[in-house]
Formats: sequence, structure tokens, C-alpha cells
Amino acid sequence: MLVVAALGGNALLKRGEPLTAEAQRANVKRAAEALAAIVRAGHRLVVTHGNGPQVGLLALQGASYKPDEAYPLDVLGAETEGMIGYMIEQELENALDHNRSVATLLTQVIVDHRDPAFGKPTKFVGPVYEKEEAETRARAAGWAIAADGAKWRRVVASPKPVEIPDLRVLKLLLDQGVIVICTGGGGIPVVQRDDGSLVGIEAVIDKDAASALLARQLNADALLLLTDVDAVYHDFGTEKAARITHLTPAEAKALDAPAGSMGPKVSAGIDFAMNGGFTGIGRLEDALAILEGQAGTRIATST
Repeated sequence: MLVVAALGGNALLKRGEPLTAEAQRANVKRAAEALAAIVRAGHRLVVTHGNGPQVGLLALQGASYKPDEAYPLDVLGAETEGMIGYMIEQELENALDHNRSVATLLTQVIVDHRDPAFGKPTKFVGPVYEKEEAETRARAAGWAIAADGAKWRRVVASPKPVEIPDLRVLKLLLDQGVIVICTGGGGIPVVQRDDGSLVGIEAVIDKDAASALLARQLNADALLLLTDVDAVYHDFGTEKAARITHLTPAEAKALDAPAGSMGPKVSAGIDFAMNGGFTGIGRLEDALAILEGQAGTRIATST
């Protein structure tokens, strides 16, 4: 079975943890053990991951330079793909006793420069702040900000992924039995010029949407959207909360999933499930059990 496993931000940095290499390394090591179990069970694996806290941190570091010296978000996205991919690659190789080839591929993802998302930033990046500090930083830097739970964060444009031009290279690696880490942070956002050339654009693509596109274009059997919640719930966060084990795409569409948390995962899961495979949503540590239908929530055209 070909499995695309998308690691949520919790795989790299839990809420409230410091943005340090040590914290990320410890979390990635735990993630690698869960991913290695999928490989040991005989499945082929492609890994994607988020980068919201990391790309936001690099942007903050860049703000210490002169405005014309700061790097744009597409370049920062490429930097985080390399940084996070390196950690996952190394820890996954260690977890598999170096018996399997693992490679990280910096992945461009084409978006439409006319996407309305560029006029309505929604993607959280960087650390969380109290409202007053967030507003002060936003005024100074020209940010858009939004509430993220009880805290506030910077938001940037998150256009829909349209095409993965590096797909041919991905397939070559998979054909050679390589475990591939790619499309990190939703991929490096680029647009296509009239002459067919590509150029980066200021945005951060939603990792779950890009992972669903990747899984479709690879004809994967399963898409795992791994987070820190064990499943999708009815009435999540209330006394009436009830875990959902199976959903059809139609049932999933009818859910009122929170836009800032489970909503993107459910939406991406529907997108993939309607194109032939099945989606599993749940905790990172339950990855293999979710794949085998013993944990999490499965979205599929039939149960």
C-alpha cells in the first residue's frame, strides 16, 4: 500500500514549547518511530509536514534586517523544508536502522496568482502572542493577525495548491524504493508566468490540502492526516463530544469542523477520499492503527 502521511505541527512543536532545535528534534524522533512502524508493516511511505511555527520564526528573524534585505515567504518556506526534512530524514533512518533509503525533496507547488486567498490571509504562522502584543507587532510590521484559540498569531495568504511540478522526480524516487519526505509546509508556493517559467510568491500553502493533492497525483492508497487529537468528534470540546470512527465524504461535508483546527483536515480528507483512496485522521502515535482501521476516523466512499 502506498501511504502519504502528513505530520501536523504537533509532530515538530507542541503548543507552548520553545522554538528550539532541541524541542523539535525530540518531537521528530517520536514521529519517526510512528512512521517507521508503517514501513515495517510493509507499506511504501511518503511523508509531508507542516511548517507554520518555523516559517514564522524565520520571518521574525528576517525582520531584524533592513526591509529590502528580508527574505520572502517562498524562500523561507524552502529553508524550513530543508531544516525539517533533514531532521525527519535522519531520525527515520535511525528508527529503521539505516536499512531503507530516505530522501528529502524540496518541492515546488503551483498556485494561481488570482486566488482570492491573497486578499484574505488565513494561514497561521509564527509564535502565539497576547492580543495587545500581537496588535503592536502587526502595526509595526504591517501584518494581518487573527485569534488562534485564546492567543493571537500572524496570518498570511494560503492559496489553493494547483499542481506539483516536481512530481516526476518524486515518482522516480518511489520507483527505486526510496521513502520520500516532500511538500513540506504545503510546498514552496510558486506561480507560472505566461512563458511557462516559475517564480515564488508570498504565501504559505495549507499542508493538508497540498498533501491531498500529492496523494491524488501519486495514486496513493491512503492519506493519513496525523495530529494530536485521536479522531474527529461530534461536538468537540463539549460534554456531548462523541468520537466518529467512519465517515462518508457526504457525511464529512455535513460536519461543522472548526476552520482553524480540524476543518482543513476534514476538507482535505474528503478531497482525497472522493478520488479513490481513503483518509485516516488521528493521533501521530496511532499512525499504523489508523491505517489498519483500529483507531482514528476513516473517511471513505464506503465503510
